[in-house]
Amino acid sequence: MNGYKTINVTTTRGVEFIDITREIKRIISEQQVKDGIALVYTPHTTAGITINENADPAVTEDITEFIRRKIPHEPYFGHMEGNSPAHIMSSLFSASETLIIDNGQLVLGTWQAIWFCEFDGPRTRKVLLKIITDSNVQENF
Repeated sequence: MNGYKTINVTTTRGVEFIDITREIKRIISEQQVKDGIALVYTPHTTAGITINENADPAVTEDITEFIRRKIPHEPYFGHMEGNSPAHIMSSLFSASETLIIDNGQLVLGTWQAIWFCEFDGPRTRKVLLKIITDSNVQENF
């Protein structure tokens, strides 16, 4: 795989978590990646990428409610666009996650998923997937 793949994400709410695991797995499968590293990155200053539980939707709902309560819109924020809370949320999460690909599969825990985190929606966003493979991967190192 040369370069990177782009995943387009459309959000519908101001703060929203969207599970992008299936799309990343699809690309890895299409590219026939055996072993390597998957770098998942979003080039937006008011969004993020995180790994967390996908079995119970209450988890992302709880995270959403928590960050809304802890980072409310405040009159003292000086950023002219009015989205300082979204920038803060993005900084507290991360713009990227790095995952292991082993024998063609993402290495994730039983309940883990890769989430795109929207903090300034609704918007159309991009997630970039860079896969780094190594033909000289040492087994049992």
